[in-house]
Amino acid sequence: MTQIHIGLIGAGFLAQTRLRNYTRTRGAVLTAVAASRAETAAQFAADAHARQLVAADELQAMDSVDALLARADIDVVDLCVPNPLHRPLAEQAAAAGKHVICTKPLVGFPGSTAEAPGDPTPDAQAMVDACAAAGVQLMYAENWIYAPSIRRAAALHAASGGVLLEMRGWEGHSGSHAAYAKAWATAGGGALLRLGSHPIGAMLQLKEEEGRRLNGAPTRVAAVTATTADLSRTRGLTETNTRIATGWQDVENWGMAVLHFEDGSRGIVYGSDNCLGGMQSRLELSSSNAQFQCNLSPNDLLRSYSPDAAGFDQEYIMEKVDTHAGWNTPIPDEDWSSGQLGMCQAFVADLQAGRPALADGSLGVAVMQVLAAAYRAAREGRTVEL
Repeated sequence: MTQIHIGLIGAGFLAQTRLRNYTRTRGAVLTAVAASRAETAAQFAADAHARQLVAADELQAMDSVDALLARADIDVVDLCVPNPLHRPLAEQAAAAGKHVICTKPLVGFPGSTAEAPGDPTPDAQAMVDACAAAGVQLMYAENWIYAPSIRRAAALHAASGGVLLEMRGWEGHSGSHAAYAKAWATAGGGALLRLGSHPIGAMLQLKEEEGRRLNGAPTRVAAVTATTADLSRTRGLTETNTRIATGWQDVENWGMAVLHFEDGSRGIVYGSDNCLGGMQSRLELSSSNAQFQCNLSPNDLLRSYSPDAAGFDQEYIMEKVDTHAGWNTPIPDEDWSSGQLGMCQAFVADLQAGRPALADGSLGVAVMQVLAAAYRAAREGRTVEL
């Protein structure tokens, strides 16, 4: 079996997720890690070695991104960094002959304010073009595409021969892990970008597959309607009655968009930082002859009850859960059900086989085009055509 040597760029929450999943992927070798500070990368590698997640000769901490990209033994880099760094690092990696895995969204909005954001499409397309020119793949790391529930629903939908009429997808929790997510200049968007990009990507992929199957061409989004808000500024909120994240600067913590597909079908998307009780990631599909409900998180494979929060105090229940007391849904394998594991395994298998990824840079560009239209629709209070 051909081994795929991976370099991680970034050493935060997302890099930890990648670490867990690549170590469960046959043929994947975590070769090196680099971060904005050399000591951060060194600590990340040391922790992984201490937990015996990687072999002693793997996951070497590099002093810089340049040093990581100069290594001839690295096949692909996985960008686990803030949105504004995606394009420059992708272009740098492609120039070094490395395949690129980039988390969603592909880019942020280049404008410095929410009132006048720039167009993200040129940056996203530049990443695709740079990788194509270098002869390397740009893989779009959207885990929803690879979630077992969504892939199974897609297969059943294809078998039914029906047409998706309405899709409803959302991701919500109580606030981002990252401080940079609270400002437009560093995040390039709010909840609609960070969270809404998940269901948008899944919907675009499903309608593309359906269109090719039924008509020989993908079904695209024709227009978008949207609205956004910072609900943490709602009147009546105080420090004592608020458990959600606050302190958002100029980004929304709630956003909703309606995708008008060219065949007349609709997709309803929202992302929210106002949901307590753990991560909520769901996709509901209504077709002309079937109905599907995809529960990435929470799911009820296991339910638990504890009268005391301390009962499971040292145990991981699920992402973003705020208490271990009462009824809970401890997810047996969150990385599997969320699609994170399947995504990493698919990317490595694709590179081994030399075939294009299911989720590639073109999907990332399409997601950004929809998001650009959504933010414009929200600002101008009208439906925006693509």
